[in-house]
Amino acid sequence: MDHQTADQDQTTFERRNRLFMLLQARAFRRGRVILASGKESDYYFDMKPAMLDPDGAELMADLILHALQDVEADAVGGLEMGAVPLIAPVAMKSRAYGRYLPGFFVRKAVKDHGTKKRVDGNDISGKTVVILEDVTTTGGSAMDAVGAVRDAGAKVSLVISILDRGEGAAALYAEADVPFKSLFRAEEFIGSGAA
Repeated sequence: MDHQTADQDQTTFERRNRLFMLLQARAFRRGRVILASGKESDYYFDMKPAMLDPDGAELMADLILHALQDVEADAVGGLEMGAVPLIAPVAMKSRAYGRYLPGFFVRKAVKDHGTKKRVDGNDISGKTVVILEDVTTTGGSAMDAVGAVRDAGAKVSLVISILDRGEGAAALYAEADVPFKSLFRAEEFIGSGAA
């Protein structure tokens, strides 16, 4: 490993630790909650306060772009609302990582006015894209985005989540032959004594 690679790895490690602390303070909560998947849980990750925090947005974008270094991609996007706060910072910072990754988002439902598009933002037809997600549980939300993106004529090279709850998403993506990775796993927070 050369000196520059070692420095980059150290910087990434430090960014990951800073984001972990921010998520621990701003996103992780204990208490009974019903998740988007319909499951009940004793803990919850509300990523919006962290994604919309200036430090959180920057750290998430940097870590996502670092994770995408060897991933083919022409654009980044995901399902509204979870992915929307991630898309703009990742697109904006992509040039600093030697990439040009415009953004798009997938509507949960087509609006009955305007362009009536399910995939909005930049045109992704014929392109290879990465799907961003804030939290994955069963993986259904991001798979909805994958289906819409494929219907729009794009190929999905990766689904990347800030946090995977470890409740079936990885298996769902593997079965659908969609590469998947996450920056964090829920057990890192559950075992940390947070909140």
